[in-house]
Amino acid sequence: MTHAVIMAGGRGERFWPKSRQSLPKQFLRLIGDETMLQKTVSRMEKLLAPENIYIITAENHQKIVRHQVPEIPKENIILEPCGRDTAAAVGLAAIIIQQKDPTGVMVVLPADHYIVDEDRFMDILRGAVKAAAQNHAVTIGITANRPETGFGYIARGRFYQNFAGIPSYHVERFTEKPNHQQALEFLESGCYFWNSGIFVWKVDVIRYLIREHLTSLAEGLEKIAEAAGTNRYPQVLQDIYAKLPRISIDYGVMEKAQGILMIPGDFGWDDVGSWTALESYKEKDMNGNILDGQGVLVDTKNTMVQASDKVVATLGVDNLIVVEDEGSILICHKQKAQELKKVIKALQENGYKEIL
Repeated sequence: MTHAVIMAGGRGERFWPKSRQSLPKQFLRLIGDETMLQKTVSRMEKLLAPENIYIITAENHQKIVRHQVPEIPKENIILEPCGRDTAAAVGLAAIIIQQKDPTGVMVVLPADHYIVDEDRFMDILRGAVKAAAQNHAVTIGITANRPETGFGYIARGRFYQNFAGIPSYHVERFTEKPNHQQALEFLESGCYFWNSGIFVWKVDVIRYLIREHLTSLAEGLEKIAEAAGTNRYPQVLQDIYAKLPRISIDYGVMEKAQGILMIPGDFGWDDVGSWTALESYKEKDMNGNILDGQGVLVDTKNTMVQASDKVVATLGVDNLIVVEDEGSILICHKQKAQELKKVIKALQENGYKEIL
């Protein structure tokens, strides 16, 4: 049987001040009328019934998840006591699913990505599921169309075989966030793909890979697995989870494991990772400006303004991001949009934690 695990535990710091700890990016309506989580669930419902879709999120976001996607059974909302990055999240979800389906296939995907061609995406997932059913760990690589320094890359190796008409390739290596020159070289080579963060594997396969490459994580997960399904589970999870190593599944497992397969994804993809990523989905005026909300943009070019309940006026500026939300205002040069975590850190250090 196939199951989907939607990871909805991120903080979305590069979308501050709209995205905050109480309501992060995945629960916002950034593109269209649905939130990013709702879009992801709707997409997966083309492949699976709601009872086979799981959402892993922070404990304090349980009510938001249940409100936004009430079709997902309550028992399919997996709660993390604290954030420990994606390796721990994947391991915990594998434990929960393995109780019901010991050798089930698990599609892991983030809650906050945008997919253009959903039918093609489903075709590629079906191929990935076929490959995973034969004990392969599969990642989806996105055809790169620009020298992007904010993404990880996958080097495509030799052709392996087709699964349900979808070609798969051996992975030569993973490379995290290259500099601009490296990204240009990757793009020109034609054999490097963006790492989408979408993975497909059987639950027993990923638990084996975690045991092989992340011993300390595996030991903690084993203790949680022993308590799963008993009345001891909540307390054991609380005691153990915070002690698990904080590491991504990419660094901890995928970069070390042998025999990983990649399926190229040509379905139109964006991780919508920063304010500038939204530009291609918004209508611009003749000066390249985007205004969401109330305001006037005078002698202004290439500027994005997002206003919640205040009127924003700009004069004589260029290439800025201006976001107003719940009494907080961000003014940022577009070239610095990927570095917004510096602002979050500075706000924390200066006593403004309540607005984060």
